[in-house]
Amino acid sequence: MVISLINIMKLFPRWHAIGVALLTFVMLAVAMWPAPSQSVIVELPPQQVVPAQFNVETAEEPELVRIAEEVQPGDTLSTVFERANAGVSLLYRMLAVDDISGPLERIYPGQSFEFEFDDENVLQRVTFSESILIKHRISVTDSGFNIEKMVREPEIHTRFTEATIDSSLYLAAKEAGLSDNMVMQVATLYGWDIDFALDIRAGDTFSLIYQEEYLDGKKLGDGPILVARFVNQGRQVNALRYTDESGRTDYYSPNGDSMRKAFLRTPMDVFRISSGFNPNRRHPVLNTIRAHKGTDYAAATGTPIKVTGDGKVVSAGRNGGYGNVVVVQHGGGIRTLYAHMSKFSKNGRSGNRVSQGQIIGYVGATGQVTGPHLHYEFLVNGVHKNPQTVDLPTAQPLASQFLPQFEEFASNMMGQLQVFEETYVSVD
Repeated sequence: MVISLINIMKLFPRWHAIGVALLTFVMLAVAMWPAPSQSVIVELPPQQVVPAQFNVETAEEPELVRIAEEVQPGDTLSTVFERANAGVSLLYRMLAVDDISGPLERIYPGQSFEFEFDDENVLQRVTFSESILIKHRISVTDSGFNIEKMVREPEIHTRFTEATIDSSLYLAAKEAGLSDNMVMQVATLYGWDIDFALDIRAGDTFSLIYQEEYLDGKKLGDGPILVARFVNQGRQVNALRYTDESGRTDYYSPNGDSMRKAFLRTPMDVFRISSGFNPNRRHPVLNTIRAHKGTDYAAATGTPIKVTGDGKVVSAGRNGGYGNVVVVQHGGGIRTLYAHMSKFSKNGRSGNRVSQGQIIGYVGATGQVTGPHLHYEFLVNGVHKNPQTVDLPTAQPLASQFLPQFEEFASNMMGQLQVFEETYVSVD
């Protein structure tokens, strides 16, 4: 074929021959060029696109052996780690880390520990409870230890209750289904306004909306009182729990005044008044007319005594007929005196700063007494006042910049309380 083509080209002039040769070359090149591909492109989900050169395997966490231990009375951390074969030397290394030593050293009977070991019996993790809601997990790493805090949030249930007092706040509250803790919350909330030993009358009522905390369907405990109403001898005292924009939480009346006073009305929770303020009282031991310049609260020996206001202990010790006595200096020229104690608490020592409600001592029968009780005096600029009737200075009210939001909140909460009260009455 090539020879015939050359002979044919000789029949044409030279430039014609060159053109034919070029045309022939182009035709041959086109004929030999590969045909275009006819494949279809299918887009797979990302997890199905795997490069051919990689062999992808899913890494499985090795199965760990778990050993559970519960702290027994008398146990130490060392004994707990030894029982689990976790190694005391490893424990000491953990305790050398500040972030770990704090929570780990708060050991208590009943506390749960779980140790996790690999297949070579080397400790990998230890998990321990701080409370029913809080756990800590320590992981052993090549560089040391990591600790993480795991917190479970309880379910919050909102409750309403209402009660009428026949004889005492405590009995009425228990009949309404309130726990001892909630009874104390009520007593503390209204303790600045109502003397539960003298002011309570049959027919007084109280109602409140409060919270309870649950976990896995079981009640953990009581939350706070959200709003409450106490009707005492026809006088209505309302209280609301409110957190302002600065984060401060306290109880206020609907107009923004603090429910908290600078002083508690009484220095004990459980008592009966055996002798009141009386400038002409006959002394039961000396049998002479001697002014009784305070109030006597009869209670069992060992009953805790609370300081009624913030201040400084200026005297603590034995003082004649007062027996064991503590004197506290407060602001505004006010002093309070607590006598006949069986013993002092660590707070009730001379020179200590004390905060309202702290325990400063315990009821006793020291000095000139006929039985265990607390003798309590309230002095203003050196003058004795009746602790049961003296006007108590109030704490700081809600800041004015928070009042507009509070007023709306108070109106809403008081409205909810009223709806609950009306519903409760109609059902009853």
